[in-house]
Amino acid sequence: MSNEALLFFHLAGAFLFVSGGVLATIARVTALRRERPSDIASVMRGARPAVPLIGSGLVLAIAFGFWLADRLSVGLGSMWLTATFALLGWVLVVGGIAGRQDRRTRELAERLATEGDTRSTELARRLRDPVNLTLNASLLAATVAIVALMVWRPS
Repeated sequence: MSNEALLFFHLAGAFLFVSGGVLATIARVTALRRERPSDIASVMRGARPAVPLIGSGLVLAIAFGFWLADRLSVGLGSMWLTATFALLGWVLVVGGIAGRQDRRTRELAERLATEGDTRSTELARRLRDPVNLTLNASLLAATVAIVALMVWRPS
């Protein structure tokens, strides 16, 4: 396989990964602006397709990235790759934690939607939980940092 093809698949994976992250962020922010649990549940369900985009994009980007690095004799211990690996680890761990919290919030919204569709203080608290919002914001920041590292590859 040519270097151009490897780069293409690496970049395709990166675009899927970033697109999934943006989709999940948009759904989460939009849910904050809704009042009725049925609307909140509907918007948060919109984040579900982001999970396979993020996962498949991550697999493609990493697999073809390693292949491309090997082909181009790029050392895996270089600072920008080490930082990228650390950020990817953060995304995997924190994404799992924040994703579970968001799923529980969506499930509460779905339950409330079937029980009269009136907003509860518990749902409002979960949507505005500062820890969850910080975790989600850190995922977006890590994704931007990963893209910056891949583009500029500082020494």
